[in-house]
Formats: sequence, structure tokens, C-alpha cells
Amino acid sequence: MEFDALWLLLGLPVAFALGWIASRLDLRQLRIENRQAPKAYFRGLNFLLNEQQDQAIDAFIEAVRNDPDTSELHFALGNLFRRRGEYERAVRVHEHLLSRGDLSRVERHRAQHALALDFLKAGLLDRAEEALRKLDGTEHEPEALLALLSIYERTRDWPQATQIARKLDASGEGSIAIRLAHYLCEQAAQAPNETAERLVREAMQLAPTAARPALELAALQRRSGDHRASLDTLIQHAGAVPTAMGLIAGPLAESAQASSQAARAARVLQESQANQPSLDVLDALVTLEPDPAAKRALYMRHLEREPSLVAATRWMAGERLENEESHPLLQRALDHAAKPLTRYRCAACGFEANRHFWHCPGCQAWDSYPARRVEEL
Repeated sequence: MEFDALWLLLGLPVAFALGWIASRLDLRQLRIENRQAPKAYFRGLNFLLNEQQDQAIDAFIEAVRNDPDTSELHFALGNLFRRRGEYERAVRVHEHLLSRGDLSRVERHRAQHALALDFLKAGLLDRAEEALRKLDGTEHEPEALLALLSIYERTRDWPQATQIARKLDASGEGSIAIRLAHYLCEQAAQAPNETAERLVREAMQLAPTAARPALELAALQRRSGDHRASLDTLIQHAGAVPTAMGLIAGPLAESAQASSQAARAARVLQESQANQPSLDVLDALVTLEPDPAAKRALYMRHLEREPSLVAATRWMAGERLENEESHPLLQRALDHAAKPLTRYRCAACGFEANRHFWHCPGCQAWDSYPARRVEEL
């Protein structure tokens, strides 16, 4: 026992000394690593602020190697990869984060949202949809719903878009009634008449000041042969949304002629033309006017108020020139010059088209086409 006690007494100081040396070495290594990681991190930030993304990525990779458990560095690196279009590397970073068991609930949701954005930017819409669906009930749910809405618009999946829009509208994040009305009208365009009318009437209730639902309802009524009802719908909406008169005028004249209500429609069109001259309203008035001389007079009255090459070209088509042989040449030249002026132009991206779009095919914006021709803008 005395021998064992002696060794124990001798071993205690040695063990204490070895423990002290080991702790000093660990502290020194920790200080070195802590100095290296922030240095690489701040160097990466400096490169990023100077728009030197290649060098910033190298610095962040070095920082992650020095401190692989720091989630913020992974998020910064993943976002950099996404901004550069290196979506595969961004996905690997965020999937690595999600595979870690030490992430907090908030960080896990953040990583899931970042992964969904990676897939969305890469155009992998099915994988993006799956990733976004996992964010239901999280703090990222509103952003996820908006992203899902964008996916369903791009794929023209209007029933799913309607479902998401209803959920967003119910959440109180903002009014989305007009866009929801568009989704219902898109579904109505592919549905049987009875279902289509129900969808369009629901859209009118959701967005009573929107032009599209009333125009779609009037079109359904004309297709069913009820031109009088179509005329009533259009006249009622013309008073509610006068800015859409350019879109209403043509169908209004058609319904009026079919229902023998030309005088009633002409009064509505004349009032609109007096308040805000429009090429489409002018065309509708000319359509309803049976007298050729009165038609030409309508063009002249418009030209007195608005210098219009389009109106002048259409007036010229009904005139007789002294040199009849030159008339077709002049008319063709005027038609060619006026044709681009009759297009519609998106106010968001400038995309021009021969017909009016509710959903811009260029920038995907809704209601970005004014109800006026290029010449009138």
C-alpha cells in the first residue's frame, strides 16, 4: 500500500502538468482558428462589396473549412452560388445544411426556403414546388405561397393557382382579389358554358371594378345567342370602368347590331368619345353608323381633336382621289405606316402585340396592357 500511495503522490503533479499543457495547446489552437475564420469571412465580405464574386466565394469556402459548423457561412456561400447561377453548388450547400442534426428549427426552415429558391432559379419547378410545400406553417409560408403562385402561373395550372390565391387572400397578407378573378376567368375559358358562367360571375363578385369578368360574361351571353343580355352587361360595365371603354366598344357594337339596339349603344359610345377620344370607340361608332358621309364625318371630328395617322388612314380609304390609279399605292403606304400604331404595349416591359393581353407574355405581369393603342399612349 505504501508503494502504491507513493506512485499516486508522484503521478498527481505529472497528470496536472500534462493536463495544463494540453489545455494551453487547445486554447492556442482555438484562438488560431477563431482568428482565421473571421479573417476569411470579413475578407469574403470585402470582396462581395467590391463585386468580386469569384474571390468572395474562395474566401467563404476557406471560412467554412475552418469552421464547418457555422451555418451563417453556409447560407452566405449558398446565396453567392445562386446569384452566380451555379445552382447545383447552391443546392449542395443547402442540402448539406438540412442534413445536419444540430440546426435549430428556424435555421432549418431558412435552409429549406433557400433550397426552394435554388430549384426555382434553376427552373426545376417540380422540385421547387415540393420544397416550397414543406414550408407550410412556417415563418416563410407567405413567401412560399407567392413562389408557388408564380410556378402555377408559369405552368398555367389555374386550379392550383386559384387554391393558393384563396389561401393568400384568407391570410390577410394583401388583397389578391383581382388576380384571383383572372384565374377564374382563365378556368372559364376552358370550361363548358354553364360552369364558365358560374366562374365568371364569381370573378365579378370578387373584382366588381375589373374589366375582364364582365367582358367574359358578355362573350358567353353572345355565344348563347342572348345579345340583349350581352349589351346590358357591357353598358353597365362601361359606366363602372370608363377606362376599359376601348375594350368594351367593339363587343358593344356587335351586341347592339345583333339586338337591334344601335341607337342605345351609340349614345353610350358618343358620351365616352366626348370625354376621352379613343380609336376603338371611333371604330365602334363608325360600325353603327349606316350613312357613309356620316362615317367620314366621324373620322374628321376625331382628327379635329386628336392628330391620328390611324384615323386619317381609315378616312382616306373611303375617299376618291382625282388620280384613281395612285389611290391604292397611297393607301398601302398609309396602312403600312399605321399598322404598328394599332398595337397594344405592355406598360411594364414594353412588349407589343396586335391584341390585348391580360397576362403579359413578355414579363408575366397582370393588367399591364392599357386599353389603348400605341398611338394613343
